[in-house]
Amino acid sequence: MRSRPDILVLGSGGVLGEAWLSGVLAGIEDAAGLELSRCEYFTGTSAGSIVAARLAAGIALERPASDSDERVDPPSEARHASWDWSALPASVAGRLAGGALALSSPFVPPALALTAPAGSLARALALRAAPRAGGSLGELRRRVDETGARFDGRLRVVALARATGRRVVFGRPHAPRATVGQAVEASCSVPWLFAPVVIDHVEYVDGGFWSPTNLDAAPAARGSLVLCLSPTAGVARSDRLALQPLGVLSRSVTAVEAAALRHRGAEVELVAPDDDCAAAIGRDLMDRTRRATVLAAAYRQGRALGGQANGTSVRSRRRGPQATTPSTGTGVTGR
Repeated sequence: MRSRPDILVLGSGGVLGEAWLSGVLAGIEDAAGLELSRCEYFTGTSAGSIVAARLAAGIALERPASDSDERVDPPSEARHASWDWSALPASVAGRLAGGALALSSPFVPPALALTAPAGSLARALALRAAPRAGGSLGELRRRVDETGARFDGRLRVVALARATGRRVVFGRPHAPRATVGQAVEASCSVPWLFAPVVIDHVEYVDGGFWSPTNLDAAPAARGSLVLCLSPTAGVARSDRLALQPLGVLSRSVTAVEAAALRHRGAEVELVAPDDDCAAAIGRDLMDRTRRATVLAAAYRQGRALGGQANGTSVRSRRRGPQATTPSTGTGVTGR
């Protein structure tokens, strides 16, 4: 990372995707000397909405207890609070699939992620056909709201209106009014695992049902530097045949959305789990027993990304033509 991005876009990915997002961002902060809570905007989908809300609230990113036998602590200015989602009850955390599960569902053909008007109708029909669950993420909502996180213009949380299949971005101007906790709960509510979240008489479900990252919803303009982290993009490396389409779809949709932002004149950097992180995540994005392993691997990936300054101060913004895509050894998939 050369400098702090203007906009952070954090995608869906279940329990382990949330751990990967936290670890990578913490590693970048520590290696590059950045404070990512000072980004101008945060856009989060499903698991990504949890981390985005944390950053917007000024809560320190989670770090592994140790890395190479060296204690890792948050930056001194961020030690005022902790937010350990591994403490959620297993009945909740173990099912926090986020958009990863939604996208892998047989109800969702890949074409839907690339079309809007027709896609909205098809999504609405698919949601009506999906089993209606009764589970709740109320504990997640409570934890988010207790932090004091609020929509102050910087935070965007993506969900889907169940009846219409349309994407709703909470925190945007003229968006429906909601607490951050309500919006995060809606963004994480996988339709066939959790009941829709009702906000002002409208039912909302998982934002990953629209896109794994919703990168195109970021408020990017000409000259904006956008960093997008997509946990599910690393699934393409999986040796499990059933999961490979999810990774391919995730990469394809995000690439299309990145092209839309670049057309606006923004500079976009995409990051997916590197080989070590993909191996740590394994075949089950909801396996909370692997969370610490994923967090440690992600922290190492983040430190490698944060050290990619090429002799240039990471604190100074350097504008110019888009850079060529670097080696994928650190999980950077494109700029």
